[in-house]
Amino acid sequence: MNNTPIIQEFEQVQGIINLHRSRALQAVNNENLLTAWEVGAYVSARLKAATWGSKTVTQLSEYLRKQDPTLKGYSRRNLYNMVQFFDTYSNSSFSDIFSKLKLSKQLVQSQTGQIVQTPSAQLQEKSDNGIVPTQSGQLEMQMPAILNSICWSSHCDLLSLCSYNEQRIFYMLYANRERLDVRELRRAVKTDAYTHLLKGKEFQSIGMKQQYPQAGYMFKDVAFLDFLGLPQRHSEHKLQQGLVTHIKDFILELGKDFFFVGNEYPINVGGETFKIDLLFFNRALQCFVAVELKTTKFKPADMGQLEFYLEALDQDVKRSNENPSIGILLCKESNQNVVKYALNRSMSPTMVAKYEKELIRQDVLQHCLNEFCQFLEDENEEISSKKHK
Repeated sequence: MNNTPIIQEFEQVQGIINLHRSRALQAVNNENLLTAWEVGAYVSARLKAATWGSKTVTQLSEYLRKQDPTLKGYSRRNLYNMVQFFDTYSNSSFSDIFSKLKLSKQLVQSQTGQIVQTPSAQLQEKSDNGIVPTQSGQLEMQMPAILNSICWSSHCDLLSLCSYNEQRIFYMLYANRERLDVRELRRAVKTDAYTHLLKGKEFQSIGMKQQYPQAGYMFKDVAFLDFLGLPQRHSEHKLQQGLVTHIKDFILELGKDFFFVGNEYPINVGGETFKIDLLFFNRALQCFVAVELKTTKFKPADMGQLEFYLEALDQDVKRSNENPSIGILLCKESNQNVVKYALNRSMSPTMVAKYEKELIRQDVLQHCLNEFCQFLEDENEEISSKKHK
């Protein structure tokens, strides 16, 4: 008996459940953030007006705990996190950066929250606090909707780990797009994904940029392998075995859409067997991704070997409904100019990445963020157009 029709109906029911569960979780998250925003605004106004001091904030935390022992998340430290949350994102510098970005209306709309101002607390609020007294005696605040992209715990991480608002905005958008949880986002910040993801396209071949224009924001130019504990000198075999042993960590470093196919993956050409160090499949791009490991400095000749593997994969392994394979050369060192020369005429979708840290100049942060936001906007428009066809 063929159960395919009934299974499809079951899947539709599951889809309905998942949709509303996701909406419920999002609604709870939105309310939690709006609470933090309003509490942060209230306490911030009193601290700035010098009617409250640090001791008063401690007393507030103790009062809340005493009034409701089940109430969690209002320690003295977390109250100051809420103040920082409000002060950072109600600041004009954040508004200036945000207003220049090309983002969908869903992300630029603000949510309004109100808190009651008691008659005994007549404060002289300043306009730069982002607080506007209304005729009804309430404080009205605008919280940018982009803040709803991540949860409160992730906001606390971004506030403490990021130095610039450009970085914070990027990670909000990136975490939302990639559906990163708190731990995954924390690692993305730790490994400086903002720098290396936005620089990744500089180390991609002409063929990669033409075949996969969206890949410019999917592959990083540096992979952090701190979880391996490798010695200064190590062989390619030891590197490969370490990555296989910690494959979950490596996939998290590569991206959530990667699936591990195998290591030393054999391909047969002309009666000879060749082995690809690591082979993955990328669900988003619907293609194989071959990773070749080099514990030495990048050499242009290495690209020939990688392109040979891609040709073999495309001719003998990939299916007709799948896209051309991608090659990543992961090496210990590289000269940027040599890499660019080697890639400039390569029509195969390849890129070179390193497993060592390399910082980006601060003066290009805004430019990189603008490009990433434009990419998200184009991606959303493409998805929207497909839905209406």
